[in-house]
Amino acid sequence: MTTTQEYGTVLEPVEVVDAELVEDDAPGAGAVAVHDPVAAVLAALDTKAAEDLYNDRPNKTRKGYARDWALWQEFHGWLEDQTGTRLPDSAITVGTYVAFVKWLDEVKEAAPNSIERRVTGVASEARRFGYEVPKAARAAATQALKPLKNDKKRRTRGRGKAAALTPGDLRKMATAPRERAPQPGARRRRTYVVPDLARLRDQALTSLKVAVAGRNEEMAELDDPDIKLVDEGLMVHVPSVKGRPDRDVPVTYGAHRDTCPVRCWLAYRTAKLAAGADPDGPAFLPVDQWGHQGAKPLSPDGVGRALARSARYAGLTGRRITGHSARRTLVTLGVKHGKRVDKLRTQGGWSPNSPVFWEYVDEGRAFEDAATEGIGL
Repeated sequence: MTTTQEYGTVLEPVEVVDAELVEDDAPGAGAVAVHDPVAAVLAALDTKAAEDLYNDRPNKTRKGYARDWALWQEFHGWLEDQTGTRLPDSAITVGTYVAFVKWLDEVKEAAPNSIERRVTGVASEARRFGYEVPKAARAAATQALKPLKNDKKRRTRGRGKAAALTPGDLRKMATAPRERAPQPGARRRRTYVVPDLARLRDQALTSLKVAVAGRNEEMAELDDPDIKLVDEGLMVHVPSVKGRPDRDVPVTYGAHRDTCPVRCWLAYRTAKLAAGADPDGPAFLPVDQWGHQGAKPLSPDGVGRALARSARYAGLTGRRITGHSARRTLVTLGVKHGKRVDKLRTQGGWSPNSPVFWEYVDEGRAFEDAATEGIGL
């Protein structure tokens, strides 16, 4: 736009740029910063996109990354005590990232897998705050982690990998007594009698989770209409979670009533509908100690706890049995019984190059043409 400026008695037009004056004590003092509307819109869109992507993450992931960032800040406080200089949180370099790995290992005594996840969490949060995460820094952190992962003593720091279940384990879990005595150190003093509805739900949840190699989040997102009865058994539409593609997987009748995913699901569905569940609602619902059924879906954590609790009540101790055990179980059992690897991978929704999946395959093949078999020992 233009305005006028007085020079003696003459008014002359002067061009005014839409701009801001730079502070006097700042670098380039006296210069004029020109406002760029295109850059402003692009910056606003980038900020909004980052917020949307952050809000779309599962709540558990957001909380985990927030804890990772809090540890990054704690590490900077420790570094300040060592050096006398406080670095900004944005100081993500080869040196700081490798030092962070060593700090988590030596000061926090974290397991290597936990360290790897925290490095990822810090990178994600840093990008959300607009900080640069150089590829060289990530590569250096990965390199620093390699010897830690190969150290047996360090690997035992973690909780360990989820154990696979055998068919015998699953039958014990399904037929464990309804009367559950108080656990050592628990507040509850009386014997707890598991409500029939909760027992039927846990049977259906465990058997179906193994059959579809379901993640906790996937089982929590399942709706009743996603599980359709067909002549051969069930066709289950496993929904998309965390950006993974959805999938339709077949589930056949099992050899034993107590672990047959089809019959267990039908028995539970009949019972939950009789208790007032919505036939178009969530597949698995919470049940309190008095047998009252909730209306909201069982949470992902609730799914994992239900399986672990069933294992504990069945007396399966000494192994780490969690919600992830179901996925490992399908692959190891399937491989041992000659199932095609590509079928197993598709059933559980693993990517073709998933190292975890191929680890499970190798576990299932451990005694296939074993090195000691038939060599005359």
